[in-house]
Amino acid sequence: MVGTESSGVERGPGRPREARVTSAALQAVVELITEQGVAAVTMDAVAARAGVSKPALYRRWPSKQALIVAAAETRVGPLVVADQGDLRAELREVFTARLESYRLPGTDRLLAELIGAATRDSTEREAYAAYAERVTSETRVILERALARGEVRSDVDIRSAATLVAAPLIYRLLAERRLPDARFVDDLVELTVRAVAPSETVVSASFGRARLGS
Repeated sequence: MVGTESSGVERGPGRPREARVTSAALQAVVELITEQGVAAVTMDAVAARAGVSKPALYRRWPSKQALIVAAAETRVGPLVVADQGDLRAELREVFTARLESYRLPGTDRLLAELIGAATRDSTEREAYAAYAERVTSETRVILERALARGEVRSDVDIRSAATLVAAPLIYRLLAERRLPDARFVDDLVELTVRAVAPSETVVSASFGRARLGS
């Protein structure tokens, strides 16, 4: 951690300056990748764009890859979803939060460049895998809670189900080149619940909707 500058004017632990340097650096990474691609991200370029020193960057991030992953986490990072006692409600919160992040300008390029870099270098692949693990951790918690409530079949692999939740929005954004929307979220919530729920739950829910529509 960077200590307080002894200028005789600035006092306290220096946290406002810490936050400013961190925010400026991560925003600089997002801007550079959005404008020019991941190759443009060097410690020199980030320091110049952010108006900070290279030593300040290295005190926070040991490598360029760590800095890029940290920037990605400012857009798509770990979530905390409260126990609402309902899988649909909790999944909707996850999908909606991701939807908002994916629709921000530059998020598509940032993720595409990060994934592309991970396919080319084993160190970057490990860093991306650790990042993906953090990003999907809350989804696994949600699914485990739903399993305990009986909303998820006992034979469902939780990690596979978490991948099922994470993948569609990214595929629509990067492969189909379409911005996901609220209708897509509605579809994903329903499809995911149908995929993991006990068969009698799906049949009961379908019957209830049919009666409401009659």
